[in-house]
Amino acid sequence: MTHVKIDNRDWSKLSFGQHVYQIEVEGYTVIPELLSQQHLEELRSATARLDTFAVDYSVKQQVSPRTQFVGGAITELIAHTPTVQFLERLFGDEIVFMSYAYARSEPGHPGISIHTDGQPYGSEIFGYEGSCPCTVRVLYYLQDLTEEVSPFRVVPRSHLAMHAHANPYLRYESHPEEVMVTAEAGSAVMINHRVFHGNFPNAGNYARELLAIAYRPAWAGPVAQEVEQWPQDELEKLPDEVKPFFIDRNIRRWNYGGGNKPDNMASEAPGINPSRWELA
Repeated sequence: MTHVKIDNRDWSKLSFGQHVYQIEVEGYTVIPELLSQQHLEELRSATARLDTFAVDYSVKQQVSPRTQFVGGAITELIAHTPTVQFLERLFGDEIVFMSYAYARSEPGHPGISIHTDGQPYGSEIFGYEGSCPCTVRVLYYLQDLTEEVSPFRVVPRSHLAMHAHANPYLRYESHPEEVMVTAEAGSAVMINHRVFHGNFPNAGNYARELLAIAYRPAWAGPVAQEVEQWPQDELEKLPDEVKPFFIDRNIRRWNYGGGNKPDNMASEAPGINPSRWELA
């Protein structure tokens, strides 16, 4: 993997606007030190008790889907204040929680093929959540993400391509312009769900755990078909600080019959300013 470009910059130097540029244009960004050492220990203790199963391509990749209702530190992470504050500024809208999963890449894990999580007509793997036009997946890493231990891989700007090679249903073994991203434990990689990404093999001597949470702005509901609602009995058990993110997963704000000159049109919209990438 010596030929692969490695993105190991000091992410703490980026302004908010630079992070927005990274996720909107490059398709990914890294927010360092989102989790304290104590928080990491709490989460590791909680994930050690999860029931997991192997994916179809390797027993070295263990997963536990739908971890939002596990309770304790894992569930509470959905409302993690620094992450929520970033997403509130990024979206400028209500935040809708969409999915949550735990994954553990053990030594010998062969890596995840390059793929997208945004699939506009739905799929067996991602259901119809992938048809949402805008989703950010937050990948919290509980161990150091090194060059040897399943680092994140991404093809920058691939979500912007109109070429047939950018068909979101395609998967790739590798790509000559893919980038390797390393990060310290407690950091999170945030991705545009339409960017082509995956991870490299775990050639190290310890397992790498992550908690992946997907959020979207309220306007950007599923297009292909409605997704299932959360069970009411499970919602009632959620901590109060988490409940606001469990609004209707199918909510979307649209106007099919909108005219060319609707009343009360605005004359400014900071959320689409080209200068948004210069914000502190």
